[in-house]
Amino acid sequence: MSGDEAFRIEIRDWLAANLTDDLRGSGGPGRENEAFPQRLAFARRLAAAGWTTLAWPVGHGGRGASLARQVIFHEEYARSAAPSRVDHIGTTMVGPTLIELGTPEQQQRFLPRLASVDELWCQGYSEPGAGSDLAGVTTRARLDGDQWVLTGQKVWTSLAHVADWCFVLARTSPPVEGEPRHRGLSYLLVPMRQPGVTVRPIRQLTGDSEFNEVFFDDARTDRDLVVGKPGEGWRVAMATLAYERGAATVGQQIGFQRDLDDLVALARRTGAAADPLLRTRLARAAVDLTVLRSHTVRTLAAPAPPPANPSVVKLLWTRWRQALAELAMDVLAFPGHGATAEETERWQRLFLFSRADTIYGGSNEIQRGIVAERVLGLPRGDRR
Repeated sequence: MSGDEAFRIEIRDWLAANLTDDLRGSGGPGRENEAFPQRLAFARRLAAAGWTTLAWPVGHGGRGASLARQVIFHEEYARSAAPSRVDHIGTTMVGPTLIELGTPEQQQRFLPRLASVDELWCQGYSEPGAGSDLAGVTTRARLDGDQWVLTGQKVWTSLAHVADWCFVLARTSPPVEGEPRHRGLSYLLVPMRQPGVTVRPIRQLTGDSEFNEVFFDDARTDRDLVVGKPGEGWRVAMATLAYERGAATVGQQIGFQRDLDDLVALARRTGAAADPLLRTRLARAAVDLTVLRSHTVRTLAAPAPPPANPSVVKLLWTRWRQALAELAMDVLAFPGHGATAEETERWQRLFLFSRADTIYGGSNEIQRGIVAERVLGLPRGDRR
């Protein structure tokens, strides 16, 4: 038995011993408030077993796992229907960013509590006037003695209502005419539980409210809690986004496969699979998912990935999931369907939430622009 095969058995056995039926399938897009205390407790059990920092270097409290083992972990986690992670923003985005670009003092302060899931994080990037075009950020931060003072608004901030900290992209010096707009932005670590921070939940089509508006009204954070140099936050922010699109995306696609399998089973049970058009669309979904997985694994494994590959992956998976959700609505609408109330609710929720897939994580419009410029060599579009 190879080392990777033994590793797969190890995580599979651990999940079998620690995952209870009430947690299976809980959380996820459009349901992030579901069973939150129980999912937090499970995340801390994962942490105690060393699974949350699998990819971190050993010197920073991780296992230093290879890419292959990271993929194995996310595959098995998804296949077991383990709950949606409540700590992913901290352990897969903030932690790696601090390991690469943080100061020793920042690493010592934050990494242990990230690894143990004792502090939860949210991301302060998007604003009402600056979503995918982050260079347009207007939230400002000024120095007042030994602290930064922040004023501005963030929006679509996932899990801000439960977060202890937020990494915030803010403008610390005004834009200079003729220079790139992202100059003068800084990457600040800001405590959420203070008088100058107001979190306002945004009610979604699904009825949940995992996204939030966050208002900074003279909120404060210490002067040394800027990652990288002041004014060079763009580089840090892009590094964080690169970590967001790492090995965990393979686990996401295992979840997609489970959704497809369940939809095929429903179509067969209700007779919808006998319809030639629906059967063809189900087959197409299977082929497209295979293409998506192959492209993602090739991108992750490449020593120097081609430019804009993360944008291509994002375009592929959003198109796929929206198409699956639309297909599910047609399967449910098939004459005489026998879907249960629970199944109907599940697919309706996916359909409603998937409307946002083309917007969050970098809108598809912006991703197409990146592909056009960096791959096809087309002129830069006007993103003002």
